[in-house]
Amino acid sequence: MILDKGYAILQQNWRFKKLEVDLIASYQGLIVFVEVKSRSSADFGQPELFVTKKKQGFLVSAAHEYLVSNNIELECRFDIVSVLQNNNNTSVKHLEGAFYPSIK
Repeated sequence: MILDKGYAILQQNWRFKKLEVDLIASYQGLIVFVEVKSRSSADFGQPELFVTKKKQGFLVSAAHEYLVSNNIELECRFDIVSVLQNNNNTSVKHLEGAFYPSIK
């Protein structure tokens, strides 16, 4: 889905200490940090709802470390790819700009 839109995957499952980013991509001059969330049922909500504020904070911290350690000074964005696998049906949603870093 992301590749079809012209994203270039830079890293998969990038780790720093206990932090992890599922996908790091470049797209139209941006660095895009992507959290992939999948569920087998929507009984408790859509998969993207499980990217909590705490998880978002971890992603922002990891993104900061990635940008600093790679000396990247580009604008970044946080996306979520939501995958719902229900029986034989798979639904995939790409939520661009799904959340923004909070200021502390």
